[in-house]
Formats: sequence, C-alpha cells, structure tokens
Amino acid sequence: MCDYSLHAVATRPAQVGETLITTTFRGTSTRGFASEREPEVAVCMLPGTELAFEENVKYDNRWIWTKAINFRVGKFGHIDPDVPHRHHDAIEFPDGSNVLVTQLCEGQRATVLQLPVVQQAAEHAQPAARTPTRASAPVD
Repeated sequence: MCDYSLHAVATRPAQVGETLITTTFRGTSTRGFASEREPEVAVCMLPGTELAFEENVKYDNRWIWTKAINFRVGKFGHIDPDVPHRHHDAIEFPDGSNVLVTQLCEGQRATVLQLPVVQQAAEHAQPAARTPTRASAPVD
C-alpha cells in the first residue's frame, strides 16, 4: 500500500532484493520509499513486507532532532487504520515499536527481503475430495 497522501504520485509494487531509499516526493510533504533509478515513483508495499536497512533506522517527528532505533530490520504494516486523514504506513520493529514511514529520515537505504504470501483463492482452490454419499430414501 501507499499512504493516502501519495495519490498524485506514480507508484509501483516493491520487488524482492531491490534496494530502496527513503525520500520526500515532489509536490508533497510525504516521505516514502523509492528506487534510486526512479526517484519520482513511490514504491508501495503490502503489509508484511520485510525490510533490512543498511544502518539503524533514523526518524523524526518533524522537529529539529532525529531519533534512532537500534534495529536494522522491520516489517511494513499499517497503524490506526480506522483514523481517517492520517498516515497509516509504518515499519514495525522486533520490539513491537512502530515508526510511520513518513517520519523516516531521508536518504536511508533498505533492501526488500521478503514479500508477504498472498493467497488468491481462485488460483489455489483445491477441489473437495468426492466421497460417495448414500442415497436417502424418499420420505412420503
């Protein structure tokens, strides 16, 4: 997913093994992930996408000071989905803490380790095993 504030930005899905960079997209105040080769295209992720950052993750609350989390791996997800008109895209870290993607400091590199498994019922549906049934006697 890409946050609601990126509706006017070109997007594409993340790919396993690619390295992304955190950036602010032109014409928005929203930060997100992009490829260095396509800095104007927001890379969207499904909840459960696993990322490995090159360094401990740095973030801010749009204040002067930045903070760091002592983790380099995290899982993409959403927080507060029922609260409208707010950023929901976040990275969850092994200790259970979350940081909104839009609060990640610019210029951090992250590699997509794994995409979530998405079952598509139509493609993976297994026909039920047929078992002989006893015919029931008609009721008069």
